[in-house]
Amino acid sequence: MAGTEWLDRSEYPFKSNYLQLPMGKMHYVDEGQGPVILMVHGNPTWSFVYRHLIKGLSPKFRCVAPDLIGFGLSDKPYDWSYLPKDHAANLEAFIAALGLRDITLVVQDWGGPIGMSHAVNHPENVKNLVILNTWMWSVKGDPHYEKFSNFAGGPFGRFLIRYFNFFAKNVMKMATADYSKLKPVHAQYTRALATTKDRKGSWVFPRQITWSSEWLDGLWQKSAAIKDKPALLLWGMKDIAFREIELNRWTALLPNHTVFRFDNVGHFAQEEKGAELVPLVQEFMEKNR
Repeated sequence: MAGTEWLDRSEYPFKSNYLQLPMGKMHYVDEGQGPVILMVHGNPTWSFVYRHLIKGLSPKFRCVAPDLIGFGLSDKPYDWSYLPKDHAANLEAFIAALGLRDITLVVQDWGGPIGMSHAVNHPENVKNLVILNTWMWSVKGDPHYEKFSNFAGGPFGRFLIRYFNFFAKNVMKMATADYSKLKPVHAQYTRALATTKDRKGSWVFPRQITWSSEWLDGLWQKSAAIKDKPALLLWGMKDIAFREIELNRWTALLPNHTVFRFDNVGHFAQEEKGAELVPLVQEFMEKNR
């Protein structure tokens, strides 16, 4: 495929599929048959981050993993908004176009609120929740998030992301507890955001941690719609972004939960735990089939 000579097909041996949306083509993986598992990524990752789960679960389940517009192998139009609410609208269109039903939703980072937007608005279409380090509520006024959002989402942060790929190169490394797990494939994230124009999605997201507070608060106001869903929480306890306090908020919302805390794992459990997550998700799926 032109322009993806950097892609490691031994790590990511999946067929590429595309959905045409008004702002561009959305790339996605659709592997296996059976109950649907929909995996939604965040910043600055793409469906590559779920490759271990796709490989391990696709023999028994239909694993669907889109690349948000502006990420991975999807189009990266410079004149689009990249606001979280607009990513969520794209995901709604994607779910409708593929006719995905009775979904097990797997979310992490910005994939949390973007994916949970579908869950709280269409709870009848979401059967189970698999939640890795993420959130879906306003964090306005929380110094932990205000400080990061103001820096990474401010003029200097945007400059670093746009011209030096700071989020993919540096923030990913800082957010990983054991970089030796990420290092062999780190280029699959940096090279997916190769040019300054490719990185708009990556520099819009940090500011929206606080600037999309009204939209995030709207999601939380609807959170009772999912409170009875079976939930599997896979949490890296050394995450610099989402801490135990955020995990506790999820467990309070979702009483029908199972939690695995990974003491020496950071923000990207999909990379640091890799294939070790597969049996945990598979057991959860079979229990709640």
